[in-house]
Amino acid sequence: MKSDRIVIELSALHVERDAVILDRIDWQVRRGENWAILGANGSGKTSMLRALTGYLPPTSGQISVLGETYGRFDWRVLRERIGLVSSSVHQMMDDNESAVRAVISGRYAQIGYWGGVKPRDRRDGLAILRRVEAITLRDRPWRHLSQGERQRVLIGRALMAAPKLLILDEPCAGLDPVARERFLQFLTRLARRRSAPTMVLVTHHVEEIVALFSHVIILKSGSVLAAGPRARVLNSRNLSIAFDAPVRLANKRGRYSLTVRPASELVM
Repeated sequence: MKSDRIVIELSALHVERDAVILDRIDWQVRRGENWAILGANGSGKTSMLRALTGYLPPTSGQISVLGETYGRFDWRVLRERIGLVSSSVHQMMDDNESAVRAVISGRYAQIGYWGGVKPRDRRDGLAILRRVEAITLRDRPWRHLSQGERQRVLIGRALMAAPKLLILDEPCAGLDPVARERFLQFLTRLARRRSAPTMVLVTHHVEEIVALFSHVIILKSGSVLAAGPRARVLNSRNLSIAFDAPVRLANKRGRYSLTVRPASELVM
């Protein structure tokens, strides 16, 4: 019997169509850990996310999420236990839907909530908006929300189903620097809550890997370049290999930044 502390386990995950997409990936996420998936465009981040959520069936290997194994359990049911914040959900939202109705729709896995709102659903939806620090937005239509406000509402929507796993697929895309920092600070506060789910952040920006993300997996060309505790994995050498460029990683008071070194410099 698998340990109930294991949230995600990939064993020799291999996905091949006309070419190799993911190449024998081993990865394990335990409760109490929050991970960042880092890599250049085309490294396999999105493909791994699709495999985790059951939209990209493996050619071989095994996928286990929240104690269930792909092929032995209905992944449509499992998705109800996984919170997903992604651009695909963002783009499907109805411009006229209020923030509270958008949050409530997460309980029923709907895009565009229809029908009357039950008192219990509204009460719970408002409680979630308070939790994501967006209660003042409750009646504001989607079209009038800023990008940062929309991301908070989408996280609230994901949390409405009380997920054990929250996947954040490039949630800072489109945010200006100030909005990005405020959003990352909000994520940090959310992660400190006792009821917070395990978080997995998908990104290609090291600046977004704040202290709440205890572990990092770096992908390159569909393979794992490095994986483990953040302090061990994030370094100039690994990132230079990942991005095919000589880069220098700086860490100032727990925040990372990346600069591209002159091409004449050798990667140490």
